[in-house]
Amino acid sequence: MQKSKVRKVSTDTLTSNLPEERRKQLCASLGNVELSLLYKASVHGYQASAFHQRCDRQGPTLLVAYNNSGYIFGGYTSVDYAQSGREITDEEAFLFSFTSGTSSYIKVNSGYNARYDDAKWPNFGQQLYFCYNNQPAVNYQGGNAFNINTSSMYGNDTHLSECEVYKVEQEPEVSVEEKPWRNVLWTPERRAELMEMIRNHKPLMTSVSQVRILMIGPVGAGKSSFFNSINSIFTGHVTSKAMSGSTGTSLTVQFRTYPVNDGREGKPLPFVLCDTMGLEEQSGAGLDIEDISSILQGHVPDRYKFNPMAPFQPDEQKASRPASLQEKIHCVVYVIDATKISLMSDKLEEKLASIRRKVNSLGIAQIVLMTKVDEACPLVEENLQSLYVSSYIKSKVQEVSSRLGVPVSCVLPVKNYSQELELELNCDVLLLTALQQMLRFADDYFDDIRPVEGNPK
Repeated sequence: MQKSKVRKVSTDTLTSNLPEERRKQLCASLGNVELSLLYKASVHGYQASAFHQRCDRQGPTLLVAYNNSGYIFGGYTSVDYAQSGREITDEEAFLFSFTSGTSSYIKVNSGYNARYDDAKWPNFGQQLYFCYNNQPAVNYQGGNAFNINTSSMYGNDTHLSECEVYKVEQEPEVSVEEKPWRNVLWTPERRAELMEMIRNHKPLMTSVSQVRILMIGPVGAGKSSFFNSINSIFTGHVTSKAMSGSTGTSLTVQFRTYPVNDGREGKPLPFVLCDTMGLEEQSGAGLDIEDISSILQGHVPDRYKFNPMAPFQPDEQKASRPASLQEKIHCVVYVIDATKISLMSDKLEEKLASIRRKVNSLGIAQIVLMTKVDEACPLVEENLQSLYVSSYIKSKVQEVSSRLGVPVSCVLPVKNYSQELELELNCDVLLLTALQQMLRFADDYFDDIRPVEGNPK
């Protein structure tokens, strides 16, 4: 059962002046956070020393000032106050202002420092100083870091009736008592068991020695990275045989079939991962739907170089005979970046839908691999084992299921290896679980076609 969330808005008997409605607005702009009151000028004094004594080295903070003209205004910084004597770069910093029904937020301008970190009064962009000269006052000194209009920000009323500073802490998405929405054993034994099951997998069709899995997805979603990650697990250290990255256009320009060996000198494992050029929104760019159709039916050779302006044309001799089942694709995996699901354009969604229609018509098994889950959710970034207790990740799985028209059970969240130098247990368990599901889905496909394939000609 999920616990109710506890909001900290008072500490050491300090009482917050921040109205509940405004607190909610600020928390919404900062994500799922709780605010703890560190400093209250009417209690601790307006001196810079009092501010630093209470607020230094507290992580992200929110300064909230009040005046008698009805304005509530201030700023957020994600970087500690530390009296370092340095210019602070902070792309997350912003100023805000509320007054009778209106609210405004001002982000720090690109290329400018968010504040100067000294022993004096808190400032933003060395433009706006609070508790100026150790007095209940705000002082504006001009500058370009923030686009400030003093009239709309605080009604040109520089006298402060109060100034508060809150510690901003990420609130856990769910309580520890929440039942995971999928059960995973995060143990070395489970990793070893998954590796052994994959090593010993035998496709249902005796004519097929290796399951062919086709990776399809937008540029930069993590298709090549998934192959590199699986290869890393079975090699025993992080590798990068397939080109991967996050550039705007596809790094994969050829159709590549990647077998994976069991260790550097080991025998080939019973699957092949097929990598394609990334999908792009506009026509004449990225992978063509006709190319995908040719790949699915086993006509496209390894290392075929895609031409977005002209789909693949098999030579007549090969086109006259159908490809063998071993050459065809047995499972299609759509690779989707968890951080970009909500940003998916209608054109890309249409392109994926037309691919799904083609795959459906051939009866091929389909799965969605949802990558970059650590970048999508701070809770998961901190601990990958929190994946299946994160309500945010659950909502993303439901969203991708709805947008792509696949069952929720077919959406598998993973984290690929990208910057890591060493293998990590939790990462391996997720990746191997996803691969095992792909092999199972391929067997479902074989099961469906077995009576057909088995018919005498």
